[in-house]
This record gives sequence, structure tokens and C-alpha cells, in this order.
Amino acid sequence: MSPAPETAPPSETAETAPPSETAETAPPSETASAGDTTPAAEIPWRRLDARIIWVDGLYALLSLVPAGLALLVTDEPHASTLVPVLAVAVGGVVGAARDTLRWAKTRYRLTEELVELRTGLLVRRNRALRRERIRTVSTTARLRHRLAGLRVLTVGVGQPGAAGYEALQLDAVTRTAAEELRRELLAGGSAEVASGGGEDGVVVEAPGERVFARIRWSWICYNVFSVWALVTAAGLLWGGYWLAQSFGFDGAGFVAGLLDWRALGPWRTGAIAFVGVGALGALGMAVAFVAENWSFRLVRLDTPTGAVLRTSQGLFRTREVNRDVSRLRGVEISEPLLWRWMGMADTNVISTGLSIWSMTPATTILPRGPVGVARSVAARMLDLDAGASPFAVPPRRHPPAALRRRFGWAVLVTLAVTGLLAWLGGIVDALPSWLWVVGVGLLPVALGAAVVAYRALGHGIVGEYLVVRSGLVSRSTAALSRPAVIGWRLRQSVLQRRLGLATLTATTAAGHGQYAAVDMPAGTVVAFAEQVVPGLLAPLIADVPVERLSVPASTPDVSLLEETCHRVG
Repeated sequence: MSPAPETAPPSETAETAPPSETAETAPPSETASAGDTTPAAEIPWRRLDARIIWVDGLYALLSLVPAGLALLVTDEPHASTLVPVLAVAVGGVVGAARDTLRWAKTRYRLTEELVELRTGLLVRRNRALRRERIRTVSTTARLRHRLAGLRVLTVGVGQPGAAGYEALQLDAVTRTAAEELRRELLAGGSAEVASGGGEDGVVVEAPGERVFARIRWSWICYNVFSVWALVTAAGLLWGGYWLAQSFGFDGAGFVAGLLDWRALGPWRTGAIAFVGVGALGALGMAVAFVAENWSFRLVRLDTPTGAVLRTSQGLFRTREVNRDVSRLRGVEISEPLLWRWMGMADTNVISTGLSIWSMTPATTILPRGPVGVARSVAARMLDLDAGASPFAVPPRRHPPAALRRRFGWAVLVTLAVTGLLAWLGGIVDALPSWLWVVGVGLLPVALGAAVVAYRALGHGIVGEYLVVRSGLVSRSTAALSRPAVIGWRLRQSVLQRRLGLATLTATTAAGHGQYAAVDMPAGTVVAFAEQVVPGLLAPLIADVPVERLSVPASTPDVSLLEETCHRVG
């Protein structure tokens, strides 16, 4: 993959603000250009598929079944036991009625330049977005949608850093219509694809396909050992208890009669409860992983106008996300601290126009799995050999001064916690006066965390990619395309200045928007930035002698950094 410079397409340089074309607009016919082959006023409006009405109606009837069974089985129903099932029933009925109104009042159409949507009953909304700004086209389908042959199509223009920013969603269209819309939108509005691709009017699939990854069920073990397993178990136990109560079954009494808990004692009882709850949570997490990632595939598809990176997955609810390959700028691999001993990693692409603030972000391209698989897939996706991958070369280590800085923070945090505990122990009678000792005991943990955070630091240049690594809770290694760097930020705190350190941050229109090399040697910051993107700092260092731009790492040149920062600021 050879990313294009960020300055070429004007649509990519305006990612910091919501595009004006997605706001409430005037009548769509007024926004169409005069050069369109078909006037916008003559293009008919389409409706959602009517099958969503009876699908949701059937779902509402099925949601009433638990309440009906509870009323039949229970001799003396109580409001406290019937409230959960009645809430489910009411939710199903309300959802069906809402979808019926939404179907009656929703229209959409595609012109040569726009995707338009009209919704609303009491308040009418006309929305339109330009097709050249489309970043992702994803389809999802719950089980009831799949049984009826329906899909939910989401068209996103992307907005990194804006939580919940979504363009248009069509819930629901037929599977055939969703496939045609996906091909048409990802083709960028070309006449051949928009009209059907061939003489017979049948849309032709992309000829090229490269499979990067498929699901491996051994990845389940990487996803069940989590604190969320306990949360899952708590939810399952709570829901099971109330469901059993609705049918007159005493779940608490059943558990109490399994063993002689008094004879076991509190420690054994607690251990058995922890193991049981943990096993139930792990089982729930395993089932959720299988349901979410069933038939997972990561492929690259060639299209008439470029290529897309597609992930498809799901058992009861299917999900397919298509990403424009030309907008990919790199890959980020994160390794959580508590599971790093397992070699666990999360893999995300760095791309323009993809939202990163979501429960299921479009940037995620692999389920949580082995770090070796993540690095291999990243190399193939970047069209690089395994040996030339940015993740195959160890990054440059940072100076010992960075470790001393973290030791200082560890001591300060320990002193602050110890002082707080000592103060609480002196004013709260219920707390022991020796509580401050607990704060002192945190010092070895804090020092160990400082060492881990220091060992996570790193930066370097591998081929056409800038590599930065940092993070304590999650060690994140980001490989960012060098042409994607559009600016630099130089930061130096008082402590960093005394230690000869500085933080260099690369700004970009993709991903998180900035990727930092924390606590670099101050004397190498400017030279490293010039090596990443030659000429970007040239106007700021035009008067600096050349020999000062190649200062050895062992002799930090803080004056040069201060001079450059002064010119930037």
C-alpha cells in the first residue's frame, strides 16, 4: 500500500469539522449540479422494505411469550416478578410501532453527486451527503433481519474524534438492494457501476480478492480472561434470578441447598463462588465471541475505482464493513499490560474518515488475538515483506533519563497516596491509624510500573513508515506513513528540560490525529523530524547551521529545541 500525500485531495484535509453537506439542506433538487446526466428532480425516491413491519410485529408477539407463560405458570403473580418480562413485552410492542412509522415516513435516493434521506413524522428532516466524501459502507443484520432477507445499511463520512457522528442509516433494505447500494457507493458514482456494470444490468463483483485473515477458534482463550467475564456473569445471574422468580422458582434456595456452606467456612465459600462466577463469565464471553466473530474474514477487494478492505463477521447478527484502501495511512497494534504474557494484541488501521469512538469501531480489523498474527496481517496489508514490516524492527530505545523521570513520578504518587491515607486514618475513627503503611507498600508496584512504562518507549523509521511506541496499561505501537505527517508538535516540560528530554508529536488527518514519541533525547528531535519528512521544518530552521541538525544522541542540544519551539510558537 502506497498512501497518497495528505495535501492532495482537498476532501481529506477538512476532517476536523463536520462537513456542511451533511447538515440540514434545502430541497435536494436545488443542490444538484447542472452537469448531471439525470436531473435530481426526475430521480424517484425509494422506500424501505415493507417486510420490516411484519418482522417487527412478529418480534413483538414473541416478546409477549415470556409474560404469558409467567402468568399461566405462576399461581399468584407479583408485580416485582412480572416487571422484567412486562418491560420486554412493552419494549417489543413500542419498537414495532416505531418501525412502522419510520417505514411510512422514510424515503431515500441516489443522485450523481448526493445520497439523500428524508425522515420524520412531526419534524421532517432532509439530509444529504456528497458521494465523494463517503468513507465507509457497512451492513448489519440481526437474526430476525436475516430470516426475512433484510439488511441495515450504514453510510459513513467518518469524523475522527467525534463520538456518535453518523451519516445515513437505512433500516431496513433487502439483501440484494444492500449489495447494489454498497457497490454503487464504493464505486464513487462511476456511470458503469451505478448503472449495473454490464449490458444485462447485473452488477459485476470485483475481480480481485486477497484474503488476509480468517477466524481461528484458538483465539477464544485470548478473549475470556478479562474483568468483563465477571461483569458478564453478574448480568447472567441477575437475569436468571429474576426469570426464575417470574416462574416461581427459588434460585437462591436452590444454591443454598447445594453444599453445607457453613461447614466450608468463608474462605472456601468465597473461593468456590469466585471460581463458579468466573467460569460462568468465561463461558458467556466465549459464547459472545463465537456469536460476534462467526465466519470472520478480512479481505482486500479490487474495485473499478480502487480497492476496499472488508471485514465480515457474525452469527446471529452479521456485520460487514468496507474501508477505502486509498485512505489507509498505517496500522496500530496495542498490547494490554495484564495479558501481555499471553501475547495478546488488538489491531486497528490508521485511516482518514473512520470513527475511533465506538463500541465496534470501523478501524478494528482483527479480533483480539496473538500478536504474531497481528504483525503478519499488518505486513501483508501494507504490501511489505515480513522482514521489512515496521513491526519486525525493534524501535530505538530511549535514554535512561526517561526512566529516572518515571521513577520520580512513581515516588511522588506514592507519597501523595501515603499522605492521603495518613490524613484519613487520623480523622476517621473507623479507619486504623496505621493505614498509611498501605501507601508505602505501593512503592514497589509503582516502581515496577515505571520500569514497564520505560521499556514500552520507542521510536524509529522503517522504510516509508514512522514508528512510535508508548503506553503502560496498553503498549501501543503505531506505524504511520511518512507522507501522512502534516505537522509537528514539540513539547518540553520543566522536568524534561532538566533531564534533556522532549516529546515529539506527529500530527495527521488519520486515526487519533497525533502520534507521539515520548521522552526522546532533546538533541535529536529536530534531526529526527527532518528525517521523517524532509523539508517540513525547513522554514523554521533555515538559519540553523547544518552541523547542529546532526547532534549525537548523547549530547542533547536543548538550545536548538528551544529555538525551534520559539519559531513554531
